[in-house]
Amino acid sequence: MTPVHFSFSSAFILGLMGLTFHRTHLLSALLCLEGMMLSLFIALALWALQFEMTGFSVAPMLLLAFSACEASAGLALLVATARTHGTDRLQNLNLLQC
Repeated sequence: MTPVHFSFSSAFILGLMGLTFHRTHLLSALLCLEGMMLSLFIALALWALQFEMTGFSVAPMLLLAFSACEASAGLALLVATARTHGTDRLQNLNLLQC
């Protein structure tokens, strides 16, 4: 395993572990998701460069565009929950109380 492959795979695993074990705030969960998406972007870009696939070079940009849409939707949800509940702690978000 090359150091580049190790770095983006460890970045993905660290984002997944952070999302799994440290879900106290919505902002930290969104940051972990963004880190996972960026490591997937790097993996797809390096894969397209390694195999010299010019037709596949659009896929990393499409993933990056979807990642930006996901981040904007997550931040909109963060603002909405902070306004309605007063905090972004995930334990305070109970759908039965709304």
